[in-house]
Amino acid sequence: MPTRPQGTVTRGTTNPNRLRRMDRWIAATHGAELRRAADPLAVDLGYGAAPWTAVELLRRLRTAAPRTRVVGVEIDPARVAAARPYERAGLVFRHGGFEVPVPGTPTLIRAANVLRQYDEDEVTAAWDRLRARLAPATSTSRGGLLVEGTCDEIGRRHVWVALGPEGPRTVTFATRLGSLDRPSDLAERLPKALIHRNVPGEPVHAFLRDFDRAWATAAPYASYGARQRWMRAVRAVSTDWPVRDGATRWRQGEVTVAWEALAPRG
Repeated sequence: MPTRPQGTVTRGTTNPNRLRRMDRWIAATHGAELRRAADPLAVDLGYGAAPWTAVELLRRLRTAAPRTRVVGVEIDPARVAAARPYERAGLVFRHGGFEVPVPGTPTLIRAANVLRQYDEDEVTAAWDRLRARLAPATSTSRGGLLVEGTCDEIGRRHVWVALGPEGPRTVTFATRLGSLDRPSDLAERLPKALIHRNVPGEPVHAFLRDFDRAWATAAPYASYGARQRWMRAVRAVSTDWPVRDGATRWRQGEVTVAWEALAPRG
């Protein structure tokens, strides 16, 4: 008897190019692991009512790792049937959920705008199921990567958590800088594990408060453009917070912070 997919049907909202910021970050930071893998398999979990994000993920990852294969996984059978005409070499679609019904162990699982529609107390169990499916760490590899987060409808603002087989590693904030009034605007796109923790006394609230202050202090740099102001603010906030990336990523409108610094208390 077939295993019942784990999870519930989400709204399925999707748009072309919505996940470009996340995809670029994955290609840049996880591309080496994909290139080293004997079978570089990426899963687009919960791709939604149309297959655009899976199609785009294949194209973007192959710029970094040309042998990458992508499997789009959806819990709604009708969405899988609708996606099948888009299959091609290196891209297939399968019915399933958090059990990730693919052979082998994925080098990457991307779950964008999926857990947003779950309760906060369901997040850890979902993370654990997905991490258990990742390629394990070895002496030459950190193992597979789970990237789980939320973005707005057209991908201008995005926040995601990156997790390895061992657990959460980092939180990345990414934005189209021209759309930003202040860094805390990104709070509305915090993933489910953090969005209800943006309150006084929680680390993510303190980080966004400090980031806003650094942004305000960097206001004179706005005359050189939003990118220069952002980079100056990130550099300032990195004196007190464990920022894990550098200027190359900051120029893209990103900043990545160690998970343990932002993790919910309790």
